[in-house]
Amino acid sequence: MTDVQGVARIRPAAFHAADGTGDWRVLGEGACAFFRTGSFGAGAQLVGAIGAALAGVGEADVDLRPEGVTVRLIEAGEEYYGLTERHVELARLVSGVARELGAVAEPAGVQTVQVTVDALELPAVVAFWRALLGYRDRSGSPEDLLDPARRGAPFYFQQMDGPRPQRNRVHVDVWVPHDLAEARIAAAIAAGGRLVTDEHAPNHWVLADPEGNEACVGAAGAAG
Repeated sequence: MTDVQGVARIRPAAFHAADGTGDWRVLGEGACAFFRTGSFGAGAQLVGAIGAALAGVGEADVDLRPEGVTVRLIEAGEEYYGLTERHVELARLVSGVARELGAVAEPAGVQTVQVTVDALELPAVVAFWRALLGYRDRSGSPEDLLDPARRGAPFYFQQMDGPRPQRNRVHVDVWVPHDLAEARIAAAIAAGGRLVTDEHAPNHWVLADPEGNEACVGAAGAAG
C-alpha cells in the first residue's frame, strides 16, 4: 500500500490477497463484483441492503438488472482516481450483505471496456473528444477522459510518434478478471482472432480480428 496525495492507495494484487475479497476482481482501477439474485425484486432488496450497510461508511457504484447486481468500488475524486485501502472493508461489507440475502457472487460476470485512441497531437485530440463526449479529465492524467456519471466507457489517448501503417488507430481494451483472462483470449482466438503479442502479459495481451482490427485483453493484479 502506498500513500498518494494523502490517500491510502492499494495495489490490485494486495486487494485480491486481502481476506474477504474473494467475490471481487480488480478491473482497470476499480474493484467489481456481480451478485446473482434471480429476480429484479431480489436485486432491489440487495441494493437497499447495500445502501444501508454503507451509509456513513462509504459509497459504491451499483447497477441493478433482472439477473443480478453489479457493484463497483472506486475513488473517483478530483485528486485521485483508483482503489484505496478502505475499499477492502467496503468489499467485505457488501459481500456480507449479499451472503445474508443468498445472492451468489459470480466473478465471471464482471468486465469493463475502455476505448483507446492513437494521437499525434494529444492535447488537440483530447480536447475534441472531451467536448464531444461531455467527459472530464482524469485527475493527474492528461491522456485519460472519464464519464462524470461513471456510466460510459473511459477513453485513453495513446501518444504516438507517427501514424500506424495499415493498423487501426482506435481500439478497445477489455478488462476481465485476472483468473479468466486466458479463457477469454482462447475464446477470441477460437472465434477467428489471433494473438498479436503477449509481450506485456500478464498485464495485457494484444489480439486482432480476422481483418486485423486490434483489441487488448487486460487483467489486473493476480493474488500473490
